[in-house]
Amino acid sequence: MKVLRILLPLVILGISGGIAWWIYITKPEPRERNFNPGATEVEVFAIQPGNFRVELETQGTVQARTESTLIPEVRGRILEISPNFRDGGFFEQGDMLLRIDPRDYQTELVVAEANLSQAELVLAEEQARSDQAYQDWERLNLDEVPGDLVLRTPQLNRAKANVASAQARLENARRNLVKTEIVAPYAGRVLNQNVDVGQFVSPGNQLARIYAVDFAEVRLPLTESQLSFLELPEIYRGEQPSFSDGPNVTLTSNAAGNTHQWRGRIVRAEGSFDVRTRQLFVIAQIRNPYGRTADDRPPLKVGTFVQATILGSVLENVFVVPRRLLRENSFVLAVDGDNRLRRKPVNIVWQNDDSIVVDQGLEPGDRICLTDVPFALEALQVSATELEELPFEVEKVDLEEVIARRAQRPAGGGGPGGGGPGGFLNQILASIPEDNPLPDELKMKVDAAVASGDRNRIRPLMQEVRAWAESQGIELPAGRGPPRG
Repeated sequence: MKVLRILLPLVILGISGGIAWWIYITKPEPRERNFNPGATEVEVFAIQPGNFRVELETQGTVQARTESTLIPEVRGRILEISPNFRDGGFFEQGDMLLRIDPRDYQTELVVAEANLSQAELVLAEEQARSDQAYQDWERLNLDEVPGDLVLRTPQLNRAKANVASAQARLENARRNLVKTEIVAPYAGRVLNQNVDVGQFVSPGNQLARIYAVDFAEVRLPLTESQLSFLELPEIYRGEQPSFSDGPNVTLTSNAAGNTHQWRGRIVRAEGSFDVRTRQLFVIAQIRNPYGRTADDRPPLKVGTFVQATILGSVLENVFVVPRRLLRENSFVLAVDGDNRLRRKPVNIVWQNDDSIVVDQGLEPGDRICLTDVPFALEALQVSATELEELPFEVEKVDLEEVIARRAQRPAGGGGPGGGGPGGFLNQILASIPEDNPLPDELKMKVDAAVASGDRNRIRPLMQEVRAWAESQGIELPAGRGPPRG
């Protein structure tokens, strides 16, 4: 029994080992499968360099260019106010806004005139006494020179001084009488009316707040990076730079579900940066903001919040890439000649919500990948379908195309529609309405300059025409005039 207890486990172990060995040597071979995934299908576009007009986005609040507080220089009770002297009322330069009771100042004027007559009478008497004293001295046949007291010179000077004083008081009384009528210093609008008929006012009281309506202005903040794309002349001491051809700006306002736009220009920049935001404010100016337009656009009221788009400089020979193709803010995917993905690190010089502008990292003809490839690996094999045009809009400015179109205009020297140096001037003249033509003298000068084709004569005339149009409230097409020869 003892031997059996020892041998039985060994036999069981041997049988189990044999079965395991038999299973191992008789196992079936695994079936091999070849996994060859198909190439990823992508769309590509051969990108080419072009020119891009930078548009600077900012915002601001409309304010008046000139704002004043009306304060009386005389005291009295208000007898009359103009119908336009109300909140929001318009008035023209020289209009009477309100009238203060003038009777006290009319009385002062009468008293001043009487005092002047009395002083002139005393002066005439003293002059006669002085002349008589000199004649009496001459009759005495004295060789001495008569003294001032003999000739009554001090009394005569006092009489002259009294006349001058009376004349000054009379002039002051006349001015005070004129000041009882408060007239408009410029064409404008009433912002706040503070007084009304029957109220007693004195110097120092605020009658109203008014502002001019010839121009409206908007302070627009720009960062230092935005300023680098804006062509503004620097102002130095002793110089007066001209902003007459400042960058164009478009103001947009949304009110009651309607969108309205106004065009203006950047006319100046403030003299210092904001220490908190490190921004510089530039001033956009809009001409005739309250004039009626053909499309019945509402007036650009003071206090309106507007979005502004400023036309900046043109970036030449750059690549405009849809922003959604930028990966990790550093590279875009391109497909090489072997249809493999390649990462292209790019240098971004400008970007907005839709596009990025690249000046380094891409070459003309590079096929950028338009398809979103998850987990895109370097050198990944793809199947590329090349598109002839982008399936979405990308903002561009093709200056070469613009220049080519200008060159295709029919020749005609400086004549209308011609491509000569007077062509742009003729475009400006075509924008002037027929019911408000150029003055005859200016029209003759323009015709002579266009006929001559002399750029040196045309360029200053363009500025003169613009100045006249601005004074008439006429909006002309933007531009910098004919190219310099």
